[in-house]
Amino acid sequence: MKRLGLLTVNFSSFVLRPFDLLPSSLSPPHKREGRLARGNSPSPLWGGVRGGGVRRARLAAVFLATCLFLAPTLSAHAENALIARTIEGFVRPAYAAFHETTGRLDAAAEKLCAEPSENSLAAARDSYRASVTAWSRIEAVRFGPVTEQNRLERILFWPDRKSIGLKQVQAAIAEQDPSATDVTALGGKSVAMQGLGALEFVLFGTGADDLASAAGAYRCSYGLAIAGNLDSIAAEVDAAWTAPDGIARQWTNPGPENPLYRSDAEAMTELFNVFVHGLEMVRDVRINGFLGKTPDSDKPKQAVYWRSAATVPSLRADLQGLSDLFKVADFSGQLGPDEGWIAQSIAFEFANADAALKAAEAPPAEILEDGARRAKLDYARLVTSSLSELFGVRLAAALGLSAGFSSLDGD
Repeated sequence: MKRLGLLTVNFSSFVLRPFDLLPSSLSPPHKREGRLARGNSPSPLWGGVRGGGVRRARLAAVFLATCLFLAPTLSAHAENALIARTIEGFVRPAYAAFHETTGRLDAAAEKLCAEPSENSLAAARDSYRASVTAWSRIEAVRFGPVTEQNRLERILFWPDRKSIGLKQVQAAIAEQDPSATDVTALGGKSVAMQGLGALEFVLFGTGADDLASAAGAYRCSYGLAIAGNLDSIAAEVDAAWTAPDGIARQWTNPGPENPLYRSDAEAMTELFNVFVHGLEMVRDVRINGFLGKTPDSDKPKQAVYWRSAATVPSLRADLQGLSDLFKVADFSGQLGPDEGWIAQSIAFEFANADAALKAAEAPPAEILEDGARRAKLDYARLVTSSLSELFGVRLAAALGLSAGFSSLDGD
């Protein structure tokens, strides 16, 4: 296996090798008589070419040179295939799944407003949690269409450390702002008023039980507008990734004329950063946001989705998404024979983290009050650090990559 910068070419996988074209008299000495004795020097062409064999040797040399010339191209195509596999096997299906859940959420909210009841409220809440899970699975992909038009923040404005979003949502409900019930108008308002965080308060926050009766009419209309807005955003991102000349084409075809990815290295770095920054987000922003170093510093109401008790399910979906993405991308073709342990260790640690989070699963306040559950959550945090080391140090070195700037650095 030969490394060509970031690219890897496994010459032994070629079906036809240049030496196979040569008669035994023209084969290189190590093919014909074993390795050259130390100190012996081969003649200019494999140790002696005579008469008509010169022409064949030259042809063989040209063939060999052509193979070496094409090696980077073959490896580049393999690298592009890895990106294409990532898009087809994970990115597109994940965004499509998110769009599907927001469609069901919109329908459930519409039914709740038309027929308010305990059952329709429960159905809307279940649809909300399903959308949270679907979004969490893909949210580590923080580049491309989702970053345009403030879509990322419009889907989820968090962390909201100063409760800016909460105050705006509460004010809209208290004042019964009619513009907040219009999907188009809502899309032009503060990002904090139009995403999953805002809808969580509508469905689960103080006064949410009114949604089961006519008393919650305005609140429901506002929630329906949020659900419709989320569905529109999900549809836009889904469509952008399936467009034939959009982000998918640019990512899989890097080159000098590509405005986003000038080289295979840049395309691979984009993918690599999903893992590095995704793990940072889970650990440093999501878990550390409410799990302190000691129980005295815990902040259960700083957990994302704490009102809907979807905190741990979202964390599990975050890590499951990264795990699934790693499996689909399949870096095995980019790793040397002595580096396979890296991929195995990554898979092992993803399973460890999920098992720990599953054991801890409960509303944040209950987790932090229960020593055993809290210990499981703390262990999951530790495992994410191990995963960060495996990706950011071990895998990065094996691939010749380095992580870029994180959009989370300013949080």
